[in-house]
Amino acid sequence: MNIGLIDVAIGRIIKAEKIAEKYSANKQVILAFSGGKDSQVIYELAKMSGIKFFPIMRLTTLDYPEVVRFVRENYKDVIIERPSKNIYKLIIERQSLPTRIARFCCQALKEVSGKGNVVIVGIRKAESIKRAKRNELEVSGHKYSDTIDHFNLDVKNKVVCLNGEDKILVSPILDWTDRDVWEFIHSKNIKYCKLYDEGYSRIGCVFCPFSPVKVKQRDRKKYPKIEKLIKRSIAELVKKGKYAEFNGDVDEIFEWWISNKTVEQYKASKLNYKIEF
Repeated sequence: MNIGLIDVAIGRIIKAEKIAEKYSANKQVILAFSGGKDSQVIYELAKMSGIKFFPIMRLTTLDYPEVVRFVRENYKDVIIERPSKNIYKLIIERQSLPTRIARFCCQALKEVSGKGNVVIVGIRKAESIKRAKRNELEVSGHKYSDTIDHFNLDVKNKVVCLNGEDKILVSPILDWTDRDVWEFIHSKNIKYCKLYDEGYSRIGCVFCPFSPVKVKQRDRKKYPKIEKLIKRSIAELVKKGKYAEFNGDVDEIFEWWISNKTVEQYKASKLNYKIEF
């Protein structure tokens, strides 16, 4: 394991505490915990740093049952928050299923936690093209170009003041690769959720819009009750005239939703179009 990466990460966490003392409403450092490998790493690093922090797991109500059980059994100090509105009601309220483009599920159910505080997160550049643009220190609600650089708490020459909606995000393992994460976990003999050994690479939510199709098909077999509840919400959308292009077929709408295709792509695949060239 690269010791330099560990030292840099711990240094960022220590700075997070200093920032909280000056800018946070209650001077607390929140650690966003999900039960996944990245959040386990930042949790362990925070313990190594010696700072005082509050680990919080915000449920989305589409959480993998194995993950929630794992956290309850192995991380007794993690505060588990449950949203007042579950994903099934949120789908009806937003009159849409969450997609890669309209990812309102995390925004409404998960990312609302920690407002007005300094929050340590397990975001890494290696996870996606979008996250590759992230900085080690940011203020939520601002564009990436408006993020804070070098921990000087200055955005376009204006001192940052946290209000009730903003939060300062610190990403201590931003530059870590998957290999770095797993090497750290194994070097510390950290117990992790069994879903990783079953082939899952991400264990955030069941039927996550960003999950590969094969993972969603696996979810269907393992969690039929969740599929049934989502279809119940889809049925309510159909009553409101949504997804008319599927002629009110709830099962077909669900099949499209987990296909990771646009409506046009899905319909073309169903018709088995052939292009002569």
